[in-house]
Amino acid sequence: MRHQAPSKQAGVSLTGLILVLAVIGVIAVFALKLLPTWFEYSAIKEAIQRAKEAGGTPREMQVAFDKNAGMNNVTAISGRDLTITRDDGETQVSFAYEKRVPLVGNVSLVIDYAGTTDPSGVNAAKEADGAATASQ
Repeated sequence: MRHQAPSKQAGVSLTGLILVLAVIGVIAVFALKLLPTWFEYSAIKEAIQRAKEAGGTPREMQVAFDKNAGMNNVTAISGRDLTITRDDGETQVSFAYEKRVPLVGNVSLVIDYAGTTDPSGVNAAKEADGAATASQ
């Protein structure tokens, strides 16, 4: 008979498994905290597109945005926070806001979101008085 030398065991130790599960858990918690802000940002982008399509005066576009945002539970910004400009006869709607996500204790993650209907992707600057603009 031939004897084989004992082979090394292969696999994951209990400590390794706990460590991997802890890392996966931390990533899952971050994802669960950050995904709602991303969904809200996507809803805002869709709402500004619909407000632009609604047309009319800047105030009418703000009202259209507020209606759409209300249906999508958008709380980060309102119609008054939009920057509405008219360049070369084409109306563009822009927004920019900061979202603070509490992580642990007094540690938070700050995310800057911005969007526009302008095909160039350049956000219009907000006026100092905070009012929407309609430059002709």
